[in-house]
Amino acid sequence: MARVLAYVPDLLFGSNVVGALQGEGHDVTLVSALPADVSGSEVIVVDLTSDAEERIAALAGADVGDARTLGFYAHVEGEVREAAERAGFDLVVPRSLMAREGPALVTRLAGD
Repeated sequence: MARVLAYVPDLLFGSNVVGALQGEGHDVTLVSALPADVSGSEVIVVDLTSDAEERIAALAGADVGDARTLGFYAHVEGEVREAAERAGFDLVVPRSLMAREGPALVTRLAGD
């Protein structure tokens, strides 16, 4: 399965994401800030439900190598989805979809 860097500062939701991804066999590292070096990750998951502009900029400034990027946002903030897509995220989904189908989304991105 995939090596995943989960940039999810919300510890409660972050632990849910990690648990779901690990339950499907993914190797997950949870961080509360995006490290300068994200090499070695196959998929980078970014929480865009708060501080979206800052997090999009942080990822845009990072050397992600061949890693695929998955952002999730509050469903009422369509402009966040659009900004993340413009910044080059591979996939941007509502938080509810991340909660329901996170492991499948990561598997799909890692396999593309």
